Amino acid sequence: MVVAQRFGPGSRVLVSGGAGFVPSHLVDALIGRGCTVVVVDNFVTGSKDNLAQLADHPRFTLVEADVSDGLPAHHPAVAERFDAILHMASPASPKDFPTLPVEILRVGSVATLHLLDRAVADRARFLMASTSEAYGDPSVHPQPETYWGNVNPIGVRSVYDEAKRFAEAATMAYHRYHGLDVGIVRIFNTYGPRMRPDDGRAIPAFITQALRGEPLTVHGTGAQTRSICYVDDLVRGILLLLDSTETGPINCGTEHEVSMRELAELIVAMTGSSSEVTYVTRPGDDPEKRRPDLTLARERLGYEPVVAPDEGLRRTIEHFSQRLG
Repeated sequence: MVVAQRFGPGSRVLVSGGAGFVPSHLVDALIGRGCTVVVVDNFVTGSKDNLAQLADHPRFTLVEADVSDGLPAHHPAVAERFDAILHMASPASPKDFPTLPVEILRVGSVATLHLLDRAVADRARFLMASTSEAYGDPSVHPQPETYWGNVNPIGVRSVYDEAKRFAEAATMAYHRYHGLDVGIVRIFNTYGPRMRPDDGRAIPAFITQALRGEPLTVHGTGAQTRSICYVDDLVRGILLLLDSTETGPINCGTEHEVSMRELAELIVAMTGSSSEVTYVTRPGDDPEKRRPDLTLARERLGYEPVVAPDEGLRRTIEHFSQRLG
């Protein structure tokens, strides 16, 4: 399966939340293939530093605004028509769920509707970043796109889980009612440079603790698993979906499943740290296991992750080592 490039030189692309970890890498890739990119971000969890390398680029514009309030139509870069709209905005760390609950709900609902309306007006392809959290604490393993999930609708994680599930429903409603060209990607656990050291997710937490010589704090027994995907692999998958005519949802990630205890021990070894692995109370609704079924991504997009975990972790540790001094 070969997906031809639809969006390149001459294409105008809007990326909401483009100053975040994953979206900033996606912006780099879009600029690299010749697109003109407009990022709209309110910097609640994103950082201008993630886009500093593009500050003077002639095909890049950064607009500070909250997409939940609608796009700032008065801005000349936003007023022009877009060929594609990538809705990547949302706080995404478990640490954010109890501290930014309303913001997460609004960006998944109100902002999604604003951007869908704009996509209809512009006749743009709309790509929505969903999440493996749509599967909740899954009773099916690995998780295919046909699995409807096991989500606690009122738990502390529900603000993110249900916001994304609403965004998927809204995206499909616009596809059916307006005939809008849409794509939904369900993103599994991703890591790499530009993650926040205080992100709260396992890999940045473990690396930061190891580099500082602090105890690595593993939740529960550490037997729970995640399938970790280096950010470059994820970005390739997202671009394949963007260029395709697939609607999705389509899983994107890797099948490299590792327990949190194994991951902590690996990071201690790779950093040469003297840190010990310790165990703390596990948060509510923390999924027991996660691994994507990538059959659809392979068959429809020709997607295949290529960055080995050891190599991805090495690059990420190097980034955090430089960042933390």
